[in-house]
Amino acid sequence: MIADSPNKLAPFVAVTFVYFLVGFLTTVNGQCLAPLQSAFLMHAGRLKNTLVTLIPFFFFLAYLVNSPAGARWIARFGYKKTMLRGLTIMAAGLAVFFLSAWMSAALENTTVAVASARVPVGYFVFLLGSFLMGTSAAILQVVVNPYVTYYDLKGTQPVQRLNIVCAVNSFGTTIAPFFVTGILFGGVAMENVRVGQLRIPFLLLFTLVVLTALATRAMRLPDVKDTHAQAGQTLERSIWSFRHLALGIVAIFFYVGAEVSIGVNVNLHAVALAREGRPLSFLGSPGLEIGGMELGIPALLATLYWGGLMVGRIVSGNLSHISARTQLTAATIAATLLTAVAIVADNLWALVAVGLFHSVMWGCIFALATRGLHRYTAKASGAFMMGVFGGAIFPLAQGVMADSLGNWKWSWLLVIVCELVMLAYARYGSRISPAEHLPEPEERGTAQKA
Repeated sequence: MIADSPNKLAPFVAVTFVYFLVGFLTTVNGQCLAPLQSAFLMHAGRLKNTLVTLIPFFFFLAYLVNSPAGARWIARFGYKKTMLRGLTIMAAGLAVFFLSAWMSAALENTTVAVASARVPVGYFVFLLGSFLMGTSAAILQVVVNPYVTYYDLKGTQPVQRLNIVCAVNSFGTTIAPFFVTGILFGGVAMENVRVGQLRIPFLLLFTLVVLTALATRAMRLPDVKDTHAQAGQTLERSIWSFRHLALGIVAIFFYVGAEVSIGVNVNLHAVALAREGRPLSFLGSPGLEIGGMELGIPALLATLYWGGLMVGRIVSGNLSHISARTQLTAATIAATLLTAVAIVADNLWALVAVGLFHSVMWGCIFALATRGLHRYTAKASGAFMMGVFGGAIFPLAQGVMADSLGNWKWSWLLVIVCELVMLAYARYGSRISPAEHLPEPEERGTAQKA
């Protein structure tokens, strides 16, 4: 399935590192919510939760708008050049973040009226940067997912390879919360957070992405055969004619909605509890107090959640004999039960534990949705990534729900809805009908059934 390469491990490692960057910077974007709510939206009143969740909304909106471009670029330019384009857009997004921080310091008193709220101009520039970062993440994931799925790495199967790169991605998401609180905002109390503190760290991240792009450009990254139409080649069927793919896009929409809702809003829920003077109890024990509105405990919750994804993916990377369908079924049932416990007991620690079971869902759904698509795979990956728009809808809907109800507790019912949709996909939606089967390509490589 892959062109001859003297070292098949090196390209896999390079692609995996790019996926690390995607996970790290995606979570940096999300973990800015609680600090930026304090820095940007001090005068937003009852709209503060709605406005702050616009940051992940614009990030994941980019998946819906720009994911198909990634598939077109793969067909025209190949995987390597498309990856370089994605890294270039990522650097542009970081440059806009830097501009937002500079404007917030230079134009501190310049605000825009939104209903009854007064919002700094720099906030809207940050939204633009979030959209660019989402665009880069979408393009890079359109590249990485099919590349890893069909990459010929001896002794592995598709869902294993996906879970390996997703584990590295989760390492990035795990360290990101403390990068935000300890480096971006210097570990200061939340009421003292200033957006101007972002300038130097974002400049350093910009430099890292530029160096990564230059290293990728110099590396030999072989193309993967039979995963995309060649330039000028027409595909006979619409990708939407594949039922298991179309339903897989629905499933990933709900999965990313659930994953991101917990990942970014558990912080806001913890901060809300702190403002009420309530401890974060653990299984009925005395609990951990959040003193002085510091960011430490909310960051710990997020780190444990993303760390659960990393641990689960490391474990599932070794599960070569358990099918993606079985893994997805077990994980969704466990996640549903834990979320229900978190709501009934009002216990954020139970909610954090959901990350362990969210860990396998991305790889399982992608492997099931693109199974047997061959040269349709790259185009299917572009359509699949549009489903990541769920990460925009559900956190925002949850923020609106929290503002309406006056608390976050019952807003987590949205996560249970997401888990049940994924369970239905695992049991019924992922099945391939005889009419959907495509003939095997002449060179099959080592791709195995999901």
